[in-house]
Amino acid sequence: MLDIKWIRDNPQALDEALAKRGAEPAAVTLLALDDKRRSVIQKLQEMQSRRNAASKEIGAAMAQKNEELAERLKAEVATIKDSMPAAEQEEREVVSALDDALSRIPNIPLDDVPVGKDEADNVVKHVVGQKPGWNHPAKEHFEIGEQLGYMDFERAAKLSGARFTVLTGPLAKLERAIGQFMLDLHTTEHGYTEVSSPLMVRDEAMYGTGQLPKFAEDLFRTTDGRWLIPTAEVTLTNLVSGETLEQEKLPLRFTALTPSFRSEAGSAGRDTRGMLRQHQFWKCELVSITDADSSIAEHERMTECAETVLKRLGLHFRTVSLCTGDMGFGAQKTYDIEVWLPGQDTYREISSCSVCGDFQARRMNARYRVKDDKALRFVHTLNGSGTAVGRCLIAVMENYLNEDGSISVPDALLPYMGGITRIERAA
Repeated sequence: MLDIKWIRDNPQALDEALAKRGAEPAAVTLLALDDKRRSVIQKLQEMQSRRNAASKEIGAAMAQKNEELAERLKAEVATIKDSMPAAEQEEREVVSALDDALSRIPNIPLDDVPVGKDEADNVVKHVVGQKPGWNHPAKEHFEIGEQLGYMDFERAAKLSGARFTVLTGPLAKLERAIGQFMLDLHTTEHGYTEVSSPLMVRDEAMYGTGQLPKFAEDLFRTTDGRWLIPTAEVTLTNLVSGETLEQEKLPLRFTALTPSFRSEAGSAGRDTRGMLRQHQFWKCELVSITDADSSIAEHERMTECAETVLKRLGLHFRTVSLCTGDMGFGAQKTYDIEVWLPGQDTYREISSCSVCGDFQARRMNARYRVKDDKALRFVHTLNGSGTAVGRCLIAVMENYLNEDGSISVPDALLPYMGGITRIERAA
């Protein structure tokens, strides 16, 4: 959520930033709501002030035995009291309308974010590694998995419908190994604290990280009104909601390996084969909570942590800076890490690392106390995938495919595979 005071001082800057995102101007509407809010609050304050003053005047009139004046003042106070509930309700309604409007405005891009319309305008930051040098034909992951006999989409559909996968045997073990490898790397080498958190959250948590109210259709909701998390970003970031932290304790770095649940409401017809776009998938999430001066450097650090996963696995990838039109709702700046998939002959996103500034903190009311002057400021939040486990499994399958259809296990995963070095066709 953006600061209405900043918007009042910088209406043109807001509309220019929204235009870069491909969004409609909003300053006039927001300022009109804020003017109404200020007017209603002023009217209510004047009513309260007059009520208090008249109450004192009643006492003075009675002390002077001026009963006529006292009765007039009592009638005035009664009229004000009768009018105040309606004024207070008007205040609640206009504040709610302004908050709702602000909650639907995306974050302001940083100055160095490339301006563009969509993914075609993203800018490559760097490329790491080489494409596989083998000569045998590449295959997509679902071909490899089904031919090996360890990836079953028909049974998954029987159980749950489209966009689900059943993995068995060594392929299920490989998926688990990838997730555990990521978690171990981030906790033992990158300084993140492992968290085991709920998979279902309340409205307030989804609002805090920006999924609500605008993106409800992308989520799954339980019958008792909770939401299945679309990413552990929701729980990890909201750990500090409503809290005041000490600056000396920052940054906080959290990681969690959890299932994520997404309705993929806007993805009809996209990636319908295989497990690239699922309703349920595992992801290793990274979240950082910093002070205002450290978030930009932390963004670079977080991205490097995610990249290390792919480097250790020997996977070829590139990191791109998303343009203004392709960034997520709450992000000031985003790097996408795109891994090379030989079967598709293209790069696909495997991690997205974003710095959000104080955008989420304002929604969560998460602050920190400045060390020297004890002033309170909103924390800055960052989130990233470290990385998506299912897509990493896909990348390993396609990049470590052997000519005979088997999959070699990357060296970094061998300690997690119980002696399995190669995944071969089921007997």
